Amino acid sequence: MAMLHRREAMLRLGQLGLGALTLPQLLRGTAKASFELGGRRGKARSCILIYLWGGPPHQDMFDMKPDAPQGIRSLFKPIATKVPGIQLCEHLPLMAQHTDKMAIIRSLTHPFNDHGQGCYVTLTGKGDPNMVFPRNRRSRKDFPNPAGIVSYFFPARGLPSAVTIPRPIGHDGVIYAGTYAGFLGPRFDPLEVQPPAEVNEAAPHSLDLPQGLSDNDVLLRRGLLHQLEQFQRHLDKHSATASLDAARQQAYDLLVSPRTKRALSLDTEPPWLRDRYGRNEYGECFLLARRLVEAGVRLVTIIWYYVCPDGNVSNVWDNHGSTPSLGNISGYEMLQRFYCLPSLDRAYSALLEDLEQRGLLSETLVAMFGEFGRTPRINNTMGRDHWGPCQSAVLAGGGIRGGQVYGASDKHAAYPVEHSVTPDDLLATIYYALGLAPDSEIHDSQGRPWRITHGQPILALW
Repeated sequence: MAMLHRREAMLRLGQLGLGALTLPQLLRGTAKASFELGGRRGKARSCILIYLWGGPPHQDMFDMKPDAPQGIRSLFKPIATKVPGIQLCEHLPLMAQHTDKMAIIRSLTHPFNDHGQGCYVTLTGKGDPNMVFPRNRRSRKDFPNPAGIVSYFFPARGLPSAVTIPRPIGHDGVIYAGTYAGFLGPRFDPLEVQPPAEVNEAAPHSLDLPQGLSDNDVLLRRGLLHQLEQFQRHLDKHSATASLDAARQQAYDLLVSPRTKRALSLDTEPPWLRDRYGRNEYGECFLLARRLVEAGVRLVTIIWYYVCPDGNVSNVWDNHGSTPSLGNISGYEMLQRFYCLPSLDRAYSALLEDLEQRGLLSETLVAMFGEFGRTPRINNTMGRDHWGPCQSAVLAGGGIRGGQVYGASDKHAAYPVEHSVTPDDLLATIYYALGLAPDSEIHDSQGRPWRITHGQPILALW
C-alpha cells in the first residue's frame, strides 16, 4: 500500500463512515501519585463542579446582610439552617438542612466584571486582560480548565475522565474560553455530547454512531485503522501521539460498548428519586452527575443555564432583570423562577443526600460557584449587576469539614475583609482534594512546563 499522509488517511477513513476517530484524543492521560501537604492527603476520588453561569448573587443566597441599608440588603429573608449561626436565603429551605455538610467561602475575589473574563479566571485561575471579549472563542492557546487538568493526570478507564453536561458555556456562535483542555490538546478535553444551543456545530464527542454505521462496521474498519497507524507510526515522533494503542482501544470501547450510554441514561433510576432531584434539566444533570462519578468518571462539570422558549440562551444567574427572552421580569423575579433558586435548592440537596446514602460523599468533592458575584446595590430593574471583587463559593464532601464559613465580606458584601481567596486558590483547593499538588506540572504542545496553579489550597477547610 502506498504511504499515506496522516491527515489524508484520516479523511479517507472519515469518508468510510468512522465518525468518532477524535475520541482517542479525549482519552489519554498521565497518572501521578496523590500528594500530602501539612500531614493531610486529598481524599476525593471524583469532583462534581456546579458552575452557576451568569454570576449568582451572594447577598441573596449565601452571604445575606440583613442589617445593611435599604437598597443594598436582600429583598429575601434569611433563614436559620441546621448549623447555628449559618443563615441562607429563605428560598433555599432544603439546602438549609445540609449546611452541616457544606463549607461556604464568602471571600472569593478577582478584578473582572465581564462574563468572559470572569469565566476564564474562575475556570483556569488565569486573568488575561488582553483577551478580547465578549467574542472570547476558546482556542488551543488557552490555559486548561479543571477537566483538562484532571484528564491529564488521571487516565480514562473505560469511561472518560471528565464530562461536561448538559453543554459547555456558549452563545451567539461562541464557546467560551476556559471550557476545555486548551493548550494540552483535544486528547484531554472533557466529553461534550451536546453543543451550546446558539452554536451552530455538531457535538464534539457524540456517542451516537453515524447514520448507517453499525457496531460491526466499526469493528471491521478497526483492522484498516490498525494497518494505517502501524504504517505511519515511525513518522509520528511527537509526544502528543504517545500511547496510541491504549487511546484507540478506549475510543473503540466508547463506541461499541453500552457502558457509557448506560451511565448517561436515567431510565433505570426509580421515579421517586427522579422526582426528588427535579423533573427538569437541572435535576436530571445533578442525578446524571451522581451516576457518572459512581461509574468512575473523575470530574463532572454541570453548566447551569436556560434555553428560553424563543430559543435564546440565558445565563439566568445574571439577574440584572428586564431580559426580553424571559419576559422582562425583575431580577428578583428571575431568582424565584424554576430556572434559578427552586431547582437549585431541590437538586443540590438531593445530590448531597444521595451521595451520602450511597457512601460516596466522603470521596466526592462537590464544588459550586460562578464567574463573579453581584453588586451591593440593587439596580433600577430590581436585580444586581456584575461584581468581581466579592462572591461566595460552596464546597461539600471529599473530606471537606462541613458546617463552616471561611472568610468574610464587609457589611455590604462588597469586598472581602477576612481570608481573601483567589480563583487560583479555589482551584488549588479542588486539585488538592483530588490529590494533586499545586506545583504539579503539565506540558504544552512545545513541551514547556507549567504549574497547574499558583494558588494555595485552603487547608482550613479540612
